[in-house]
Amino acid sequence: MGKVYVVGTCDTKGAELNYAKEAILAAGAEAVLIDVGTLGSGNTADVSAAEVAAFHPDGASTVLEHTDRGPAVSAMATALTGFLATRSDIGAVLGLGGTGNTALVTEAMRSLPIGVPKLMVSTVASGNTAAYVGPNDLAMMYSVVDIAGLNAISRTVIGNAAHAAAGMALNPVAASVSDRPGLGMTMFGVTTACVTQVREVMEKTHEVYVFHATGVGGQSMEKLADSGFVAGLIDVTTTEVADLLIGGVFPAKEDRFGSVIRTKIPYVASVGAVDMVNFSAMETVPAAFRQRRLHVHNAQVTLMRTTPEENIRIAQFIVERLNRMQGPVRFLLPLRGVSAIDAPGQPFHDPQADETLFSTIRAGWQDAPNRRLVEIDAHINDPQFAAALAENFRAISA
Repeated sequence: MGKVYVVGTCDTKGAELNYAKEAILAAGAEAVLIDVGTLGSGNTADVSAAEVAAFHPDGASTVLEHTDRGPAVSAMATALTGFLATRSDIGAVLGLGGTGNTALVTEAMRSLPIGVPKLMVSTVASGNTAAYVGPNDLAMMYSVVDIAGLNAISRTVIGNAAHAAAGMALNPVAASVSDRPGLGMTMFGVTTACVTQVREVMEKTHEVYVFHATGVGGQSMEKLADSGFVAGLIDVTTTEVADLLIGGVFPAKEDRFGSVIRTKIPYVASVGAVDMVNFSAMETVPAAFRQRRLHVHNAQVTLMRTTPEENIRIAQFIVERLNRMQGPVRFLLPLRGVSAIDAPGQPFHDPQADETLFSTIRAGWQDAPNRRLVEIDAHINDPQFAAALAENFRAISA
C-alpha cells in the first residue's frame, strides 16, 4: 500500500492542502504533503520546496532564485519530476491549484507510469485539458470555486478528491494475470485491413492493444512502452509524423519513436498513411493548402496528399530515429502503396511521391546487426504485407 502524495504551493494554498491531507488520513491512507511553492516558505509541508528543488538537474538555486514566476514554475516542474522518480512508495498523487500549479504538477504526473493514480483538482479542468493530460491516465476534477480559502464548496470538492485519492491508494488494482505479453499497434482507417490481419494472427500469442494514430494515440502507445506495459510494437501507421512536419491536426510529438530508442523493445514498423496530412472539415483547411490534392474522408476530416518534397522530410525524420534504435528493429516498405487511398485507381495514388519516400529512407538507412530494412512488393493492406509484418515480429521477439 502506497502513500498519497499531496502536491501544491504551500505558500499560497497551505490551508487547502492540509485539509486534503487530513481528509486522506481520516480515510485511512497515509499522506505526504509536498510543497512546490516558489514564493516563500510553506512551513506545514512534510517535504519542503527546497528539498524538491534540489532534484533539479542544475541544482536548487535554478528553481528558487528566479525572480520571474514563469521560469520558476517551469524549473520546479522539472525538479518535482526528478523527485517523484526517486519515490518507491507512491500510492497516488493528488494536486490542487490554479493554472500555474496545474501546469507544474501535471507535468510531473505525466512522467509517472501508467497505472499510478493521478488526480488534479484544478480551476481549469472544465476547459481543454489535452495539454495537461496528454497520453496519460491522469484525471482532472474541476474545483468549481477558486482554490483560495476553505468554504462549503471547496471543502466538498477537495474532500471528495482526497477520498478518491485515498481510495485508489488503499485499493490498488492487481496486475494483469494474462500470461501473454503486451503488443502495441497503430492503425488508421486507411490501414485497418492490414492491422486487422496482423492483429488476428498476433492475438494467438500476445495481448494486443491497437491505437488510433491521431497524435495522442501514438503518444499513448509509447507511454505504455516506457511504462513497461508492452513487450514490443508493430507500428504500422506512422502518419502522425506527416501532421507534425506539415501542420495537420493529428501531429506526433518530437519524441515520436523515443520510447523504442529508450527501451530497446522489439520493433517492427512501416510508413502507413504517410501519404496524407489530416485537417478537420474542408473549410478549416489552411488557405495555403486549398489548391492541393484534397480528399473528404468524412464531414469532419479532410485529407491532403503529401508531395515528394514533403515525403523527403517525413522519411528523414523517421530514418534518423530508426538509426538510433539499439534494440531489434525491422522496418518494412510496402512498394505498391502506403494506404487504402494510395492504391492504383484511388485518389492519392502517386508512385513518384511514394518512390521519393522509399528512396529517401534507403539513402538514410544505416545498416546495423540489430536493424534491417525490408522491402515488400505489395500494397500495405495486402495479405502478403500483413503476413510479413507478423513474421518479422516473431523473428525478432522469439
